[in-house]
Amino acid sequence: MINLSSIGWFFLSLVLAPALPGLINKVKAFFGGKMGPPVLQLYFDLFKLMHKSATYSQTSTAVTKIAPFAILFSTLGAGLLVPAFFRESCCSFTGDVIFMAYLLGIGRFFMVIAALDRGSAFEGMGASREVLYSALAEPAFFCGLLVLINETGSLSTSGIFAQLSFAVWQQNPAIMLLIAVSWMIVLLTENARIPVDDPNTHLELTMIHEVMILDYSSKDLALIEFASALKLWLFSSLLVGLIISPQALPNFTTVPVFIAGIVFVAIIIGIIESTIARLRLIHIPKFIVGSGALAIIALILKIAGN
Repeated sequence: MINLSSIGWFFLSLVLAPALPGLINKVKAFFGGKMGPPVLQLYFDLFKLMHKSATYSQTSTAVTKIAPFAILFSTLGAGLLVPAFFRESCCSFTGDVIFMAYLLGIGRFFMVIAALDRGSAFEGMGASREVLYSALAEPAFFCGLLVLINETGSLSTSGIFAQLSFAVWQQNPAIMLLIAVSWMIVLLTENARIPVDDPNTHLELTMIHEVMILDYSSKDLALIEFASALKLWLFSSLLVGLIISPQALPNFTTVPVFIAGIVFVAIIIGIIESTIARLRLIHIPKFIVGSGALAIIALILKIAGN
């Protein structure tokens, strides 16, 4: 089903998404006692990159040129299925929650094969780590979804989040808290944030996301950076929809509360990145598997409670 009334909110999400990385950087700068770049820095960077010409490696093929568009459009497609501002998603149907997850997977697939396409050993290492960590994070995300599906009886993202209420948290506080913590770890993993990855690092041996896009420039890099910001917005939206119930809010406050929730998630990410060091590579899988363990415990508790 297509919800025309939600299209405007979807475009507002596209406009606001690039502000999230800037807000995170501001929080990190505050903890470091610095001014830091402006919150709107990514908008300026995207504008600058869109006016530059691209340069490609001689070893690359058409895959490298196609990948940025595939990454962007798959992320946009996922965005059409994620409810934002406590409204229904633009498109909704039974099972769209699975389709949304695998649209994001398509973008990841193209990023990985583009990194391998250029024949760089460093980008190959980043691609292998990306695949491993994503494979470990997916069970945590889907186990959390199984709990919510069992709770709401809906297989649609709009249906699931429309039926989540404060009463659900009252009845199952431990279960919902486990899912929220698990999804927060998934957010950090899928968006290459500390302690899994450092988006500001320049050491190729420890980079994951950034090393895969080292050879990109101009419009291609702008598309990837925008898609990354939008992906961060989508995961933040899911987390806000999980934690905050709009049923208890007056209609005129839902949008400000949603934006405040997104800002709060960005601040939490900034605090985490300012107070926790990046994990050693050998410990990152254990950290991600921990999120899956939390989600599985929540699922067991839910099944036992039934």
